[in-house]
Amino acid sequence: MTHEEILDQLEDGEIRAANLVDGKWEANVEAKEAILAAFKNGENTSYEGIYEGFVDKHNIPPRYFEPEDGVRLVPGGSSVRRGAYVAPGVIIMPPAYINIGAFVDEGSMVDSHALVGSCAQIGKNVHLSAGVQIGGVLEPVGMSPVVIEDGCFIGAGAVIVEGIVVREKAVIAPGVTISKSIPVYDAVNEEVRERGSEIPAGAVVIPGTRPMKGEWAEKEGLSMACPIIVKYRDEDSDASLELEDALR
Repeated sequence: MTHEEILDQLEDGEIRAANLVDGKWEANVEAKEAILAAFKNGENTSYEGIYEGFVDKHNIPPRYFEPEDGVRLVPGGSSVRRGAYVAPGVIIMPPAYINIGAFVDEGSMVDSHALVGSCAQIGKNVHLSAGVQIGGVLEPVGMSPVVIEDGCFIGAGAVIVEGIVVREKAVIAPGVTISKSIPVYDAVNEEVRERGSEIPAGAVVIPGTRPMKGEWAEKEGLSMACPIIVKYRDEDSDASLELEDALR
């Protein structure tokens, strides 16, 4: 199968850049290799019409949506790149960007200044608030991308990178940064989760701090930012109300 055929299948949602296998997300190496091949084989070209003045690879142009696609792409500087799947019922507010290989499922909202990085996987009925940054992972090809499962709420300005998995119905407060280099503190279960571990289902995560180690740092009262799980949602609880209560 050629890389163009694989890009077509990614764009149509027939295949994904990552798949859930026995409860664990794994990268689709073939799909990621096809994306890298497209970059390698592409030649810079100018785009005409609505994209006049822009230059990019000739074989990965921005997607063009029709009303029958069921996607609401609001005018004003947003773009969905070739090879990205956007399901019917998705709303994209300007300016926002969905990169190659990404998957955005039904009923999700990609708000202003939000980024869905290359190969990132966004589930059903997810809200990516203004300024959210969902990191992309193309290389190494065996590394799974960031995954946001169904029903999650990601608050404004949150940053989720380095292949982190946010399990279903989790709530991430505004300004939280989650990466494999930052431990997550679970104040409910009174444990420090391993670096690079996933955010569990239904967790409500807020920005917090932890003291820095070292005599001088302690003397100066220095601290470092970290995510803190302060509660877990009930099945029928409202994400915005849970977040409001947690931040009070």
